[in-house]
Order: sequence, then C-alpha cells, then structure tokens
Amino acid sequence: MKIWKSVLFWFVAIVALAIFSNLSGMGSRGTSFGNNQIAFSEFLDLVEAKNVASVVVSGNDVNGRKTDGSSFYTYAPYDPSMYEKLREADVRVEVKPMDNTADTFWGVFVSWFPMVLLIGVWVFFMRQANAGNNKAMSFGKSRARLIENMKKVTFADVAGCDESKQELEEVIDFLKEPAKFQRLGGKIPKGVLLVGPPGTGKTLLAKAVAGEADVPFFSISGSDFVEMFVGVGASRVRDMFAQAKRNSPCLLFIDEIDAVGRHRGAGLGGGNDEREQTLNQLLVEMDGFDENENVILIAATNRPDVLDPALLRPGRFDRQVVVSNPDLRGREEILKVHVKKVPLAKDVNLAVIARGTPGFSGADLANLVNEAALLAARKNKRKVTSKDFDDAKDKVMMGNERKSMAMDEQEKMLTAYHEAGHAICSLNVPETDPIHKATIIPRGRALGMVQQLPEKDQYSYSRAKMLSRLVITMGGRAAEELKFGYDKVTSGASSDIAAATKLARAMVTEWGMSDKLGPILYVDNSEEVFLGKSVTQNKNMSEETAKLIDAEIKSLVSEAHENALKILQDKKKDWEKLAQALIEYETLSGEEIKAVLKGEMISKAKDSPVPEEKRTKASVPEV
Repeated sequence: MKIWKSVLFWFVAIVALAIFSNLSGMGSRGTSFGNNQIAFSEFLDLVEAKNVASVVVSGNDVNGRKTDGSSFYTYAPYDPSMYEKLREADVRVEVKPMDNTADTFWGVFVSWFPMVLLIGVWVFFMRQANAGNNKAMSFGKSRARLIENMKKVTFADVAGCDESKQELEEVIDFLKEPAKFQRLGGKIPKGVLLVGPPGTGKTLLAKAVAGEADVPFFSISGSDFVEMFVGVGASRVRDMFAQAKRNSPCLLFIDEIDAVGRHRGAGLGGGNDEREQTLNQLLVEMDGFDENENVILIAATNRPDVLDPALLRPGRFDRQVVVSNPDLRGREEILKVHVKKVPLAKDVNLAVIARGTPGFSGADLANLVNEAALLAARKNKRKVTSKDFDDAKDKVMMGNERKSMAMDEQEKMLTAYHEAGHAICSLNVPETDPIHKATIIPRGRALGMVQQLPEKDQYSYSRAKMLSRLVITMGGRAAEELKFGYDKVTSGASSDIAAATKLARAMVTEWGMSDKLGPILYVDNSEEVFLGKSVTQNKNMSEETAKLIDAEIKSLVSEAHENALKILQDKKKDWEKLAQALIEYETLSGEEIKAVLKGEMISKAKDSPVPEEKRTKASVPEV
C-alpha cells in the first residue's frame, strides 16, 4: 500500500510540472482575438496590401483582425514607423496598457511552483521516514521504549535465582514507598547492576521488578547510545533521563551497558570520543538525580571487568546483583516454568532432566524444552516424552545427527576405537565424571563423542581431576596410535589436542598447578583494541618465563598422552570389546558400556536403528 502511495505521489507531481511548464509559455496571448500567430514580416505585408481591418496593441503584443474577419496575433518590436504604415493603410488602431494582473499571477505562481513542489517532496519523505521509525531528523532523541500493554511479569515468572530476587526486593520497596525510607534520612539507590553470564535472566528480572512495583518500564540497549556523530549519545542520555523524570516513579533498564560503559582512555592509539562523551553524560545524569525523583536505573552486563570504575562507585550503581547459572534445584524450578504450556508424558521426570543439564542457563533450559516439543511434534505425538527430552539434550549439547554423512568401514572403525579410547581412559583414571553416552554417529562437527555428566553441580576442580581430564582427552589420539600405528593417526584428534592444551595452559598460568612456576598468575586477560583487532596483553612475564610455561604445558600434555597409552595397553581387552560394540550398535549409554565390559547381553530400544539380528550378546574379539 505504501509503494502505491509513493507511485501516485510522483505521478501527480510529474503531471503538475508538465501542465505548469506549458502554462509558463503562454504569456498574454489569451485575448479575444484568438491565438493565430503570424510572423511580423507577414503582418507588414498584410498592412501594405490593406488586408488588415483593425489591431489592438498592448506592449509588444499585436492582436488584429483581417478584412475577411479572421483574427491573428504577432509579436512586434519597438518600431514607431509601424503606426505610420497602419494609418496610411486605413487600419483602425487601438492601444491598450499592458494587463499585468494575469501575467503577474501566473508568473509568480509558475516561478514558485518548482520550489513549492520541492518543499512538498521533502515534507513527504520526512513523514515517511518518521513513519518507518527511522527518525532521520531526531538523532538526539532517546530510543528508550516504554514497555506497555505487555503481560505483567512478576517474580513468580522468574525461577532459579532466589538470592537475586531477595536483593531486588528492597528496590521494589523503594519504588512503592519512597517516603518510608526518606523519613529516616535514607537515600534511594540510583542504580542496580545485574552481573551474570548470558541467558541467566537478567532482563527478565528487571521486568519482574517493574511488574512487582507496578511502575513504567523503559528499556534500551547500550549500543543505542553510540553513533558515528560525536555528541549524539550524550544527547540521547539527557533525553532518556528527562523522559524518565516525567514518568516518575519508573524503572530505566539499560541492557549490555558495557557497550557504552567501558574504561575511558583504554585502547592503543586513543579512546572513542563518542562513547566516552556518552559515558560522561551518563555519570553526570546519575549524579544529578534528586533524592525525591524516585527513578531507579537497572543495568545488565556479562563483562563487569571492562566497566569504568566511576560507574561502579557508591552513589551511582550502589548495588551489584550477581545472577549466576542455576543450581540443580534452580534448574528444576526453571523447567517447571517452561513446561507449563507443554503437555508432558508420565515418564518425564524434571528432576532427572535437571540433574543431566549441569551448567545450563535459563535460556538453555528454555531452548531444551522447545526442542523437545518440536521433536515430539515432528513424530506426531500428543505429549512430550522422556525420550524426546533425551534427544533434545543430545541435539543441544552435541549437535544434530548427520545421518546423511556416509562413512566407510575404515572410517567407522577408526572412530569407534578413538571414542572407545576416551571411554576406557575415563573408567580408569582417579577422578572423573560418569559416562552418560558414547556414540560414533556424527553430530555437529564431531564424528563421534563420549559424553560425561557430573552427578552434582561442581564449583571447583582439584588438580587430580584436571590431570585425569587431560588423560581422558588424549585417550583418542593414543587409541589411534596403538591400533593403527603412528603413521596412520588422523586429524580427528585436533579438537582433543586443542582442549588439552587450553586446559594445561590454564593449570600452569592461572591456577598455580605447576611445581616449577608455583602459585603465581602469569596471564593478564585484559584486552585492548588496536586497528580494529582485539589484542590480549601479556605484560607480566619475561621471555624465559614464557619458555618455561610452554615447556610445562608440553610436559603436562605429553605425560597425559603417555598415561593414556599405558591405560589402553593394560585394558586392551576392554578397549577392544567396547570398540566392537560401538561398531555394532553405534550408540551406547553408560549402563550399556558397563554391561559390554562385563560381557552381559544388552538390548536396544524398539525405536533404535539397530536391526533385531544385531541385538545380541556383545562379541568379545580375540586379543
């Protein structure tokens, strides 16, 4: 519809220009004698031949009538002798003053019409721009959106962060009853900073605070302040706070505040003038809050380490609320919130699902429930079953199955022995987590995978567990070397090597788990931007220390590799059993792996792709 309006507008404008361009050439010829124009020389010939009866002269325009009754028009130069010739030919001559009324009106109108049309086009485009929310002429206006007519979000809709909700309860009291605290001389806090990993529900918490307090909720992103023009961000900050004060009491929410609140003066070669001016204005506005304005600013970030110290001082962001990933009980509560509209089968146990998803954030759990519902819908089920949740968890954690990927027998055997190497090492190291599943079906970017799940939430890890983790990670490469020979190892262990190197580097440089280097921090995680690239600063070590760090990392990884080789050599029978079972069944659960190693019979589920004739006792190859 908008396209047709634009086409119609341009069509009318072009037609109007054409009409008025024709009108501009008409002059004063529209007289009662008509518009039969002749040349001036022809007019003189008619006069000499006495074929002209009468003329009316108005300026340089001559309108006349011939003796035969026809009319004519000509444009005459200033020629006094012309009147003598007319008198000699007995022509009736009438002289009139120029009628400037019509000429003035049309002249002014035609001369100003293009300018009027240009102004009309400009107004049209500005209205279109504003209607499209481009606001081309309102750079300095705040982009904070007042969230209205939305479903009211309260703390009942937020689960898994009870401590964070308790800290925000007093903010709700400040918004509801500010006089209660001001009566005793207390000052209402101006800012609350929500800190936590992505997906933990910081935005939802801010909405819940506004919903509980029943006050207007303004939302804006930190990137909305920063533009290419210096001063625009500062103007938007001023306008945002002015808008908030007009709607007091209210709640201002700035998401990803680190986009505008980074350290001032940071960066090689100078800072960002626009961002720093915006931050300065934000600091000034927070200082300018009066005690009775009753406007509270809530900001969210997952990078508190890069924020400017001036933002975090008392009087600005008075409170910092940590919103971390939920624990076991928190994950179960979050799942209960997300499955309210999902029909569940009787075999679904949310406590079991919560235990199998350590480290999941609220967003991850919402995605898990959604994926399970989609998988059930594809199978035309009326309810979501436990199997759907298991498949959804595998998809989220390991990626989609690449069933169309064709693997020959050699590739399949190599992958089976590789993954069996990981599993056998996992079962024979001092400290490790139970195996949840082993598979040689390609998922995501991996050809196979051994998945381990902790029995409980873990917040710290011992040196023994880290060394065990290194052995498990190098088990795949060690298995390839033992089974196929040193010259036949493949690139399949590249991700394992990268993970082992990263873990060993953290043990040496961050966690103080090296005897030669001691409990000293050797890495600086601060980042600066130079020529558009992120540059990690490592200024607190010498070249000799860097060489020693590299040597210690190599020592840890090499020792883990040797230990993995020794375990596989000692447990060669178990390793061969498990590899053959993976070739036969492709996917084994933790319990099935234990059954295979004991030589017991295992049976796959009915919906398993494994044929019935293969559901037999796991074969034990000759070693």
